[in-house]
Amino acid sequence: MSDNLASVQNQPDFISTQVLEARYYYFDQESETEDLFIICGGRERMRTDYVIDRKNFPYFAIEYVAEGKGSLSLAGIDYELSAGMAFAYAPGIEHSIRCDPVRPMLKYHVTFTGKSAEKLLSDCVLGDWKVVQLSLPHEISEVFELMQREGMGDGRLGHKMCATLLDLLATKITQHAAPYGTMELRASETYQRAKRLIHEHFLTIKSAQEAADLCHINHSYLSRLFQRYSDITPYRLIMKLKMNRAAEILVNQQMLVKEVADELGFSDPYHFSHAFKRVYGVSPEHFARHRSKME
Repeated sequence: MSDNLASVQNQPDFISTQVLEARYYYFDQESETEDLFIICGGRERMRTDYVIDRKNFPYFAIEYVAEGKGSLSLAGIDYELSAGMAFAYAPGIEHSIRCDPVRPMLKYHVTFTGKSAEKLLSDCVLGDWKVVQLSLPHEISEVFELMQREGMGDGRLGHKMCATLLDLLATKITQHAAPYGTMELRASETYQRAKRLIHEHFLTIKSAQEAADLCHINHSYLSRLFQRYSDITPYRLIMKLKMNRAAEILVNQQMLVKEVADELGFSDPYHFSHAFKRVYGVSPEHFARHRSKME
């Protein structure tokens, strides 16, 4: 069996072209007797006109919504999709997927076959052909991203690594799944909304309390949401985003440290320098000098 990444010309014909951007990996299938064989996988940002409508599908698949909204009809049941949801389908499972026209989806998928493919899904919560909400969605994204790196790499064991990670993915989804339409769903949606607002307004947010006020929720509740769904606190996320922007400014605009601190809303340059060093391990002055020498 070859573990080499398939060429673009061999891309499966079921891969949608209704995407704004995408990264795929796919393998040449040489044996139908494999216990678990990855056909392809990927990360897609949908166009607003994205539509998948299948009466049948020859393989097994798991899909995960990382951002945005959409709708799904799966085995005769309709669902509203949002970030942090996962679902699966298989041969004989009718399904259709559509994208929200205002907030198009970013989703991951992996398609597979083999003698143990059906058992993998039957042992997983997704084998009931129902949508689940995930209590720790960032962990699912991490597994999909790891599969992406292994699948797109040129290592001879790439396919074997992806098959191993697929088993981990199914186990983690089962571990962190909550029924569709539960309180868990509302909590997850609140977390996703809070994270999105912080990403959009981090330049003007100075504290976790300001972030909570912006999201119209209690500060303690915001902290609990991040503790449940993320590996970072609201304040650390704000600082990380600010310091990422600071690094961009120091490298590309060659501003003074005091000017960068003012740009990011720090009244005290010392406070800014201390925050920068906590993230990057060096002072902003050292960072800027080192980068300029590399160019």
